[in-house]
Amino acid sequence: MGRLPAASRRLAAVAVAILLLVIASAAGAAEERGQRGVAVRQGDGRGSHHRHAYAAMMYMGTPRDYEFYVAVRVMMRSLSRVGADADRVLIASSDVPLDWVRAMREEDGMRVVVVENLKNPYEGNLGGMNRRFKLTLNKLYAWSLVDYERVVMIDSDNIFLQNTDELFQCGQFCAVFINPCYFHTGLFVLQPSMDVFNGMLHDLEIGRDNSDGADQGFLVGCFPDLLDKPLFHPPENGTKLNGTYRLPLGYQMDASYYYLKLHWHVPCGPNSVITFPSAPWFKPWYWWSWPILPLGLSWHKQRWDDLGYAAEIPVVLMELLMYIAIIAITRLARPQMTKLCYNRRPEKQGALVQWLIKLAGIVAMVAAYTIPFFVIPCTVHPIMGWSMYLFGVLAFSSVVINAFLLPPLAVLTAWLGIVGMLFVMAFPWYHDGIARILVVVAYAFCSAPFLWASVVRVMDSLQTMLERDPHFPRLGDPAPETEFSKLY
Repeated sequence: MGRLPAASRRLAAVAVAILLLVIASAAGAAEERGQRGVAVRQGDGRGSHHRHAYAAMMYMGTPRDYEFYVAVRVMMRSLSRVGADADRVLIASSDVPLDWVRAMREEDGMRVVVVENLKNPYEGNLGGMNRRFKLTLNKLYAWSLVDYERVVMIDSDNIFLQNTDELFQCGQFCAVFINPCYFHTGLFVLQPSMDVFNGMLHDLEIGRDNSDGADQGFLVGCFPDLLDKPLFHPPENGTKLNGTYRLPLGYQMDASYYYLKLHWHVPCGPNSVITFPSAPWFKPWYWWSWPILPLGLSWHKQRWDDLGYAAEIPVVLMELLMYIAIIAITRLARPQMTKLCYNRRPEKQGALVQWLIKLAGIVAMVAAYTIPFFVIPCTVHPIMGWSMYLFGVLAFSSVVINAFLLPPLAVLTAWLGIVGMLFVMAFPWYHDGIARILVVVAYAFCSAPFLWASVVRVMDSLQTMLERDPHFPRLGDPAPETEFSKLY
């Protein structure tokens, strides 16, 4: 009987401990529900160093996740280059690879806030290419960064040309009107607030009207009267403004403005930030965007200075070795390939077979010009990318030339045309974008007859090959007896 009270006390202590754990868990769950899933965890485990922050977001699930990862790093590095006196924060979804998070935290000095993806209630309204905007509502997490007095939220397709810390003097919400009627959410200033954040989440739950199903349509609905607000001018004494303001266009200079004059001249506000809201396949980090769009080289210059191309160079070297091997093997196998191509019997080839052989030759030529484009790393430097593309086309074209006995000049006419087009587009002394476009059109017009003549020459060569008498026997067939052999 004496042991029972002691055992009971131990049992009661265990029960109390379990009860306390349950209460603590319930309190934590209630707090998490109250915060509505703000930040799952602070990826860097440290507090902020500044009162202000530049924030960007990253999420997974698009075909171009790696490209946007590189773009975020270059954009954040451009902030360091211009001497921004603020924290750099990345709002990363929980499925972003850990090695990417580590690189951005340790190598780029970002503060990484890991969050759960916000459910997009407008997903059913997204169609076609717009489905890539499914998770852009994660941008709303910027209002949950309550460690800061002001946050400048920026997209990854921005490059900073000069310091923009005066933006932290703006009010509770400020944005740029690139479109005459709707502001652009590639860069905007906000004052973090959990009340505003929770209110926005409530609007998502009830399905507030959204014109595009993404963050821009939602925020335009949240701030419908921004167009009528005054233009932001930073106070000279450094004080912060209250209310909402329109930002001058110089804080979001659309790259298309540059292509008209081939230089920057935006009179409204400082020329501080370039944005690239163009077609997704012509973002500046893609190697083929230059010299089609000249600003691509400026973006890659910043990447070259800040990050380099350590991830892409091994792949490029492997491709280079592959192309050299293709040219060498084709050269060595040329006699045997010639025998196979000459070894035809016209009397046994119907019209369908000849048509199929011609089609195979044309398809092989098209493949020689397209395959190298898709195997080059997308974010490699443009000069390296175009060099590898031209060398790859040369390697695959050598196979086509020898396999179908085609004239080399006819097959490589398009190759020479591409080289000439690159020089025409990259010519640095155009007066403006209009002159550049006119010269490019004139070059294309003058090149068209040569391309057409090359196609005709290729078709004639294929027909000649099909009609040519065989000079070599088929494999397994006896060699034809000649008059010279009868003497013996």
